[in-house]
Amino acid sequence: MGGLIDLNTTEDDETPSSGSSDSSSPASGFSSSPASALASSSSSGRLELWHACAGPLISLPKKGSVVVYFPQGHFEQVHDFPPAAYNLPSHVACRVVDVKLHAEEGSDEVYYQVSLVPDSEQIEQKLREGETDADGEEEDTEAGMKSTTPHMFCKTLTASDTSTHGGFSVPRRAAEDCFPPLDYSQQRPSQELIAKDLHGLEWKFRHIYRGQPRRHLLTTGWSAFVNKKKLISGDAVLFLRGEDGDLRLGIRRAAQFKAGGTLSAPCGQMLNPTNLIDVANALSTKSCL
Repeated sequence: MGGLIDLNTTEDDETPSSGSSDSSSPASGFSSSPASALASSSSSGRLELWHACAGPLISLPKKGSVVVYFPQGHFEQVHDFPPAAYNLPSHVACRVVDVKLHAEEGSDEVYYQVSLVPDSEQIEQKLREGETDADGEEEDTEAGMKSTTPHMFCKTLTASDTSTHGGFSVPRRAAEDCFPPLDYSQQRPSQELIAKDLHGLEWKFRHIYRGQPRRHLLTTGWSAFVNKKKLISGDAVLFLRGEDGDLRLGIRRAAQFKAGGTLSAPCGQMLNPTNLIDVANALSTKSCL
């Protein structure tokens, strides 16, 4: 399986190669939240793209907010691991100290990693009484971003879109909203598009308006993208143009929606006895988990 890409870096810190293409340990240390790490002008587009790939049902917890962690629900995912041996409580009130956004390098699957620290007994009591302020200290950057309407379209790929001899057919309204304008006075209007994926890699496509009836197509470069990302019919591709004018593209895998309640590969990697022992020790010492 490919490595994991942490989106909590600015593009100025990266040196991706053009035209090609962690959940880490649950006991990761404290670092800045994604709201501050990705809010710079160079990386705000990646944050928008991450949310677009994750879908509308995802809501990130904010740094400083209060959440309730249920150890048994976590530990029971690992067979033959005895949580009772560690005398763990049924639930623990925790503060969110860090949220990191990730994208799996091999599949472009997006997920986030939360670092928690067990909170005081007073917070536990307030939670029971419904009195605690669980909103956190940070400005709700995520809500602010969701209130904007980026220029974006998402299309489920057809067999024709994934054919090695075909191209990607783009609805006219979507093309005119997301892509730079074509010169329709030309006999065959066309242009080169450059779009960045979640990893900051650039993909070049030939955008042409042709056919009978005429339609928008991505031709040269599209097959290479399909092959590299191993896209199949039923997967979805989305294009997004941010306020800076940069074009970005992401993927929503059909498999991740069909899988239902099954665990993703990054989450499955975390569920091993060694990591869970670290979690149990962190709970007992009230340290970061």
